[in-house]
Amino acid sequence: MPLLPYALARPFLFGMDAEAAHDLTMKSLALTQHTPLKMAYCAGRIDDPITLAGLHFPNRVGMAAGLDKNARCIDALAAMGFGFVEVGTVTPKPQAGNPKPRMFRLPQANALINRLGFNNEGLEAFLQHVRASTFRQQAGGRSPLLLGLNIGKNAATPIENAVDDYLICLDGVYPHADYVTVNISSPNTKNLRALQSDEALDALLSAIAQRREVLARQHGKTVPIFVKIAPDLDETQIEVIAATLKRHAMDGVIATNTTLSREAVRGMMHSEEAGGLSGAPVLEASNKVIRQLRAALGPDFAIIGVGGVMSGADAVSKIKAGADVVQIYTGLIYKGPALVREVAQALQQAR
Repeated sequence: MPLLPYALARPFLFGMDAEAAHDLTMKSLALTQHTPLKMAYCAGRIDDPITLAGLHFPNRVGMAAGLDKNARCIDALAAMGFGFVEVGTVTPKPQAGNPKPRMFRLPQANALINRLGFNNEGLEAFLQHVRASTFRQQAGGRSPLLLGLNIGKNAATPIENAVDDYLICLDGVYPHADYVTVNISSPNTKNLRALQSDEALDALLSAIAQRREVLARQHGKTVPIFVKIAPDLDETQIEVIAATLKRHAMDGVIATNTTLSREAVRGMMHSEEAGGLSGAPVLEASNKVIRQLRAALGPDFAIIGVGGVMSGADAVSKIKAGADVVQIYTGLIYKGPALVREVAQALQQAR
């Protein structure tokens, strides 16, 4: 168990600007992950294996993309007991993202709003950090956690050229990823969600599938590809997406990203800030999408459920909705690393 209770650190962090607290946390994790100080957040991993999309997941709780955009803290996150960790979103070129302030807490709702805009150091730096991670060598004979690499497009790239950015990133991350996530659902890059539409998604996934065939021959392995979608979709849109995923032999879907809806937080401080809302208010919207996806995709298509997991019970609700495994992000900020073990145990007991 972690030596430092998160309850002691949270008041200090929540006294800071949300993005400043995030940056301090990530810097601290990066600095301590290869030192004895990692015992402050280190925890044993719950064994609850599942095979999904041809991958062996040591347990069913993962770290969602967005926390570690630059892949600097993979080993620190591995030490917290996750079964899989997803880092990114990475874009071909470095970019600063949207103007600050761009991250806001809504503590009444256990929620966040962010409009970061894929701020990251670019593909070259990202790959350097991935290669520097040592968790695979430190597994001690146990199944190492899986690493997902999440890719996107630069804000300056016209939407009609988006495919080029995704292919550049796919080429770069492919040799290093256990799975690759194609992020087409962030609300903070202009027009990005248009890639979820019928023709645009078909063109993108066709290009991704063709390039994967080339990369599989080149590297001697087939890396599963997941697509991350938004919660702000109607049933017809979800059916179109499901059909397109199957047509292009994608391996799974991640449901869901943040929401543009403010219905659950109306009237709260910061509730009208632009950006994506995450945390507890997204739970049911995400679960609804998961249920519709499962109905459209059938029993064997891999679904990673994410959005609003603040407790073990929330995670179980995602599995009951049709997800195979879950991811957390905002819950980690509000509840701390102990949430990883709570969720893993709840899912293990719910089998």
